[in-house]
Amino acid sequence: MSQHIRKYFSILATLVLLLCLSCAPQSPPGNIVDGLGRSVTIDKIPQRIVSLAPSNTEILFALGLDDKVVGVTEYCNYPQAAKTKPKVGGFSTVDIEKVVSLEPDLVLATQIHGKTVIPAMEKLGLTVVALTPSSLNEVLDSITLVGKITGQSREASKLINKLRMRIEAVADKTQTLSPNQKPRVFYVTWHDPLMTAGTGTLTDNVIGNAGGQNIAFDISGDKTINLETVIYRDPQVIVASVGMGTGEDLPWQYVRTEPRLKNTQAILNGRIYKIDGDLIHRPGPRIVDALEQMARFIHPELFEEIE
Repeated sequence: MSQHIRKYFSILATLVLLLCLSCAPQSPPGNIVDGLGRSVTIDKIPQRIVSLAPSNTEILFALGLDDKVVGVTEYCNYPQAAKTKPKVGGFSTVDIEKVVSLEPDLVLATQIHGKTVIPAMEKLGLTVVALTPSSLNEVLDSITLVGKITGQSREASKLINKLRMRIEAVADKTQTLSPNQKPRVFYVTWHDPLMTAGTGTLTDNVIGNAGGQNIAFDISGDKTINLETVIYRDPQVIVASVGMGTGEDLPWQYVRTEPRLKNTQAILNGRIYKIDGDLIHRPGPRIVDALEQMARFIHPELFEEIE
């Protein structure tokens, strides 16, 4: 009996130790390299965080850091609780004085802030980390980095595992498709002027992973595209961004009513769809929602029917 008791207490002690280790505060990572290739020193786990992009905000909330977020942009509308946070300006129009007044020990920026905003903030002694993902894998890397610098590595790992499983579920059905089995896709970012997402963009990466061929293969970044080029390349699937800014569904309406598109295979076969711009343009956890939607648009025969 005494042997069983000793074994019981030994197991109990081990469990208590593991529990204590899991609850122990993580030490700061020290030097990290951010999305702009900058070396940044994180000498303490941040307690007050300002986000300068909706995607950054979504990552922070997904990692359970909402109580540490003290400032966001005017466009940070997800999750709902993000709307209640103090605003520090727009995405590209950051009110640096407002940021400073919030006394953050970490500011999460993006590539658009690299030339002026980040240097200005660092001159004022703020710690700034830039996230610049342009692919699904890089989004996962950004989540890992945020988890590391905020002491939420365990939560980040759990989130990434869930997202990766969903990404792989799509890849299992699309990665073996031949080029002839991948429909030509035209993505409409905006209609006036006509804009699309070319190579090097997150949208292009999503289209490719969803089993499609982006007709803007010779365009780099988010750029204008000639309507004649679109017609010549005859997209089999057209996806329009909706819900962005004051434009609402104008790109979608354009696709439906533009007479010069009427003879494209996409229009003739009723293969035109709309997607929430917030989902597909934000390099945060919800980008996997966009991937799953895009996969259903492009390959309804492989995925559940589109409602």
